[in-house]
Amino acid sequence: MAADAAFTLDQVVIVADLDEAERRELEKRCAWREYARNEQIIDRDSDPGDVYFVVSGAVRVVNFSMSGREVSYADIEAGGFFGEMAAIDGKPRSATVVALEKSMIASLSPEVFRKSVHDYPAFAFAILQRLVTIIRGSTDRIMDLSTQSAYSRVYSELLRMARAAFNEETFEAEIPKLPTHSELASRASTTRETVARAIGNLSRNGVVEKRGHGLFIPDLLELEEIVEGGTD
Repeated sequence: MAADAAFTLDQVVIVADLDEAERRELEKRCAWREYARNEQIIDRDSDPGDVYFVVSGAVRVVNFSMSGREVSYADIEAGGFFGEMAAIDGKPRSATVVALEKSMIASLSPEVFRKSVHDYPAFAFAILQRLVTIIRGSTDRIMDLSTQSAYSRVYSELLRMARAAFNEETFEAEIPKLPTHSELASRASTTRETVARAIGNLSRNGVVEKRGHGLFIPDLLELEEIVEGGTD
């Protein structure tokens, strides 16, 4: 299987620092499955199990409130991974994961995963980096929910996405494909109507410009000032 590009872990960030022989060994120990768009991969509160590598496609990590409202945690694209926390502590899954599009997923049993953490220091350090990222992201979200208005939370989500495509020379940024209002509402813990009003507010004030399915920010510093100032 490792000879086929669809069945390699070469593009998965967590194994990037392993040598080729070590990656090939992990590939042999993986189970490989293609998931259709919107197909559930793991369910919250299910028994702990495999660690998953996103070989192609993309997945979304979500939870649901008591009322059934979806809360989106993160989108994981090709090269990412998920499921490591349950494999480490042996507790039930903390979130549901669904495929955003047709995705090839490689899964590794918790026993092999833990052995790999022990055997490969580079692999173990990549896991630590991932956990630190989760902790920092959770801390930021808690702060946002505790101190920001609904509009400000929407602005913060837009700012996070814009920073990934920031031009340091012109201070411009463009989000080529803006998530739907429902998806942004899930991330910002608000309603899609509030998202529409918040983006409309920014657009009327010239802070953002709608371009097709995307959003253009002519001056990212202005959006940063709005977020930092808590201005609606």
